[in-house]
This record gives sequence, structure tokens and C-alpha cells, in this order.
Amino acid sequence: MENSGEHQEVPVPVEGVAGGGTAYGWNEVGVNVSSLSGETIDPLKVHSSELVHVWCMPSTANIGPQEMPRALEPISLLSARNERESFQIAIRPKVSWAGSRMAGSVYLQSSDLCSTSGDRLVVGESLKVRQVVPILGVPDALVPLEVPVSRVTLYPGETTAIWVSVDVPDTQPPGQYEADFFITVSRADAESTGQLLGKDDRIQLYNELKHCLDVAEPIDRQPLDGVVESVKSLSASLRRVLLSPLFSDLNVDNGSVDMMDEDTITNLSIRLKLSLTIWDFVLPAAPSLPAVIGVSDTVIEDRFGVEHGSSQWFEILDQHFKWLLQYKISPYFCRWREGMRVLSYTCPWPADHPKSDEYFSDPRLAAYAVPYSPVVSCHDTAEEFLQKEIEILRTKDHWRKAYFYLWDEPINLDHYEAMRDMASEIHSYAPDARIMTTYYCGPSNAQLASNNFEAFLKVPEFLRPHTQIFCTSEWVIGNRDDLAKDILAEIQPENGEEWWTYVCMGPSDPQPNWHLGMRGTQHRAVMWRVWKEGSTGFLYWGANCYEKATVPSAEIRFRQGLPPGDGVLFYPGQVFSSSNEPVASLRLERLLSGLQDIEYLKLYSSRFGREEGIRLLEKTNMYIGPERYTHDQMSIDLMRGEVFRTCWSQPGNH
Repeated sequence: MENSGEHQEVPVPVEGVAGGGTAYGWNEVGVNVSSLSGETIDPLKVHSSELVHVWCMPSTANIGPQEMPRALEPISLLSARNERESFQIAIRPKVSWAGSRMAGSVYLQSSDLCSTSGDRLVVGESLKVRQVVPILGVPDALVPLEVPVSRVTLYPGETTAIWVSVDVPDTQPPGQYEADFFITVSRADAESTGQLLGKDDRIQLYNELKHCLDVAEPIDRQPLDGVVESVKSLSASLRRVLLSPLFSDLNVDNGSVDMMDEDTITNLSIRLKLSLTIWDFVLPAAPSLPAVIGVSDTVIEDRFGVEHGSSQWFEILDQHFKWLLQYKISPYFCRWREGMRVLSYTCPWPADHPKSDEYFSDPRLAAYAVPYSPVVSCHDTAEEFLQKEIEILRTKDHWRKAYFYLWDEPINLDHYEAMRDMASEIHSYAPDARIMTTYYCGPSNAQLASNNFEAFLKVPEFLRPHTQIFCTSEWVIGNRDDLAKDILAEIQPENGEEWWTYVCMGPSDPQPNWHLGMRGTQHRAVMWRVWKEGSTGFLYWGANCYEKATVPSAEIRFRQGLPPGDGVLFYPGQVFSSSNEPVASLRLERLLSGLQDIEYLKLYSSRFGREEGIRLLEKTNMYIGPERYTHDQMSIDLMRGEVFRTCWSQPGNH
């Protein structure tokens, strides 16, 4: 999806880092302003387009509160099966009609996506709606809204963004699907008016509730006839309370969209049409390129107040694991120890527990971390535990997914020697075990080569045979993606070795990373870079590594010394509502989109060769190098469209 109009790229600042605001500076071109006068506005008598601007933006746009309106156009999406596609709806008030500090509220209502053959994607199951909430002034958190009818509060002079996602099941019949979205302004008396009640209204409400209490308290001492009369009196008082202005937005007669008839919705609403083309390509259940993402168990323990190893601890970790799988990543839990040793484990239960097979056999999981020592205290010694885990897991078909992550970025000989000793113990039990080591340099006190990069290139030789997955920082490569060839030349795939990459604090702008405030395409390009450079896996150190807090709803604070957003890809749901479900960031959604783009490129390369796949990336200007990639959605649509056009295997559709 691409909207018309041109704009000038402006770096997106972060409040407290480089100012505030997140708009890209669109000009208000071809957008109608309201013709309403200053009279009282009744939304049930005025078309919603007189009161609000509505337009659509791609999932790669960062829509800040000062984003200016654009023309409303229909949305067209392309999706494979087992893929998620998203877009955004932007809403900005033209006038205020609520008579308060807010401009007013709108209702967003959506229909199921239906095909001409009768197949459908159901709202609430396949189609989900979330509101984009700023973090440090930058749009990032995606807070779930109710469906099929969502209520959204608007503020004067501010644009609000709604994120719409469509999840296409792997069994969904291909075809053309359509749905309608209706945006309808709600009446002013349907706004939340509790804080606007006058003193007389509050006195009346207080007296009604006090009367209920006076009637209810002595009810157990009354005869049966008296009880009946008391209940009738209570019922009358409670009915008057429910009909008060405080609850007007919940009253069935208040004109809410979900209570309005279809003609009213159609006549007064802004209608937005969504067209979705589903083709017969099915994305694999597990991504072709494993993306292993760390989740700090100590952050969970502190924030949720759970004791390590308790039943509630297992329950919360289980919830996080299952929730993260929808993003096609392979989560692992971790805690750091002395000298950057790290205890990494995907399953908190031991290998002989039924949950272990449930976790590791999940078809969506591409890789799993095996702990080097007990996750929860047990009767076995550390050596006995490790041997037992390996002996059980080696008998399973999913053992091919297993890896050990022992040390995070060793930097001196002591670190390297300790890690090699741990690896030797593992290989004594399982010679085919895969050890992963992350690094950005050679050991500082060993002369491996005459300069730093040459020493870095010699690390595989230094670690062999104690490491099978050499995971290097993209920061080392910088803007020289040709250096990837030098790294690959040192890897021995014929001996089971792999090259993976990771991003952490660096690389910084303009290279791809997941820092808060970077462009949407910059987030998505992390995975484009991985694929083009030729690595076969990816690691990210943390998805929930915010500052310590001791209550789930505590304000999110990023860690000092790190770029905003570094180490954080989702938020606790309790920060935004009463929900216990984690809240995704825009950056996590764009990680998923990048992984899905890899599947398109992989399909194209399987038909025409990898060099042609790289050429497709470049000729669409989607990704040329770490500092040369698209800043808009059109290049992404061109790449995906070309794969669709050339690889659709359905007869008569080539």
C-alpha cells in the first residue's frame, strides 16, 4: 500500500534525547477542512467527515501526533498464507465537539473479510485492531482495542493512529477478500462525563447510592414482605444511578455505533474499503532463518513479584513463551552471571518433564537453548543435570534445533578459556552439540593478528572446535557489507559451522537496528541485511530489558546508557490496561515483517537463484547496503509484487 504525495524526510527525534514529536512533515494537500460553524454539534446529524480527517498509512510509517492529514484512499494488501499483514488508520479531529479537554470520540467498526466464494477471515480472530501509543513521545506500543467495535478518544490538534493486522491461516483458500471499516463520531453526551458532573448531579448520585446502602444494611432483620419491598426500592434507585450522565456512554439509548442501525452507520460514517489478495504461497510454520530473542527472567521476577521456581513463575514464563511464538521468533529466557556468562534456556522445565517436548516440538520454534546448569534448584549436581539433559534431548527429533549459549561477548583470554572448558564438557556428552558464541572482537590480551579486524576474523580458528555457531555483531561490519564475504570465508559449513549475526547498542543510525525513533523501514531492514549478507541465523540480546520495577503497572523506563528502545521489544500489558497479555511494539511487528520478507526472497531465489534474489532487492531499491535502503513502502510492495507475479503457481495466473 502506498499513498500519494511527497514529503521531505526529517530525522525522527526522541523526547529527552533529541527533542519531541514524530511527524515526518507531510503537507496538508487535497484535504477538506470542516465547514461547520461554532454551533453545538450533534454527530447524529452530521457526517463524520465534517468532524474528523481519516486516512491510511503503511505499517512502516511512524505516525506521530503532529502527522498531517492526507487523502483517504482504499487499501490493497497482498498476503501469503500463514502470514500477517498490517496497515494503519490515522484519525485527526477537524473540530472539537465534546466540550472538554478532548476533541471527542469516534467508533471504529469493521466487518469480516469475505471472498466472492464465501470464505472469510473473522474479526477478532484473524483481524485485530490496536491503538498506537507513544513511548517517550515516539509511536511504539500497540494496545489492543475491542472488536468489532472500538472506541477511540481524540484530542485537539493531535493525530491518533490505529494499527490493523490481518493474520491469514495456512489453510485459508486463496482469492480476493474485502472488508469495510466505518469510522463514526460519537455524541458528546456519550463521552466519559464523570469528571464533568456538576455538584448537584454528584449530590443526587451520592444520595441515591446512600439510599441503596441504607436499605440493604438492615435487610437481614426484615420479614419476607419487607425484603421484597426493600429489593424493589433498591432496584429503582440503582436504575436511576445507571441512567445518570456518568453511565450515559453505556446506555443502550445513547446512540452508540454498536446500537445504531446499519443505515445510520452507512449514512453518517466514513467508509474505508480494504481489499486483500491471498495467494497460494504458504509461509513455513518456523521461519527459514532462526531469530533467537532473549527474555530476562530476572526482569519478570522483579516486575511481577514472583519467586524463581514458583508455580506462578512457571506460569508467567509459559505465557511469555507462547505469546512470542506468534512473531515467528524463537525466544529463550536468560540471566547474566559473572563476567558476562549467561544462563540461557528456552524451556524452564527440565528435559524429563512433559512440557519440554511440548515446547521443543512446537512447529513454530526454529531453535531452542539448552541450559548448561539447572534453571531451578534440584538434587542433581550441575554435571549430573547437564549430562541428563543432553542424554534425553539427543534421542528426540527436535535435537537438531538445540544450541547452547554460554557466554555473551567474551573479550579476553580468561573468558575464552572458560567458555572453551564449558564447551568441552558439553561435547564430551554430545559431540554433535551446537555451541553458539557471540563476539565483536578477538581476545584483547592475545595477539591473533596485526590489527583488530584481522584478529576478529581469526576468532573461528581460535574457538574451533568449541563453537559451531559464530555469532558476530553487525557493528563490526559497519557500512562495509562486503566484509561479510571475509567473515564467511573463515566459516566451515562442511563441518557443521554456521555464521549468525546480531545487533545490540550498535550499529546506530542510519544503519538498520530496532532503536526507538528510527524509520519503520530501518527496523524492517534488519532482516533484509541478515539475508543479503548470507548469515543463517540471528540473535537479539533482550526483548524486555527495561529498568527494574517491582509492580507490573510501573512506568516503563529504558536502561541508562543504552539507546532508547534497545533491549525492549514488548511491554507489560498492565502498564496500559488491566490485561495481563504483553503489548507488542511497532518494532516487534516490523521484525516479523522482515522475517516474512525473507521467505519471499527465499522463494524467489529457489526459482531463479540467490544472485537473482539479491538483484531483486537492489533493482526495487528496497535494500542495497547498510546505509542504502528504501525509506518508503513502495519498494517493499514492488519486491513482494514481483515475487507474487513470477512465483504464483496457480494455472493461468503466471
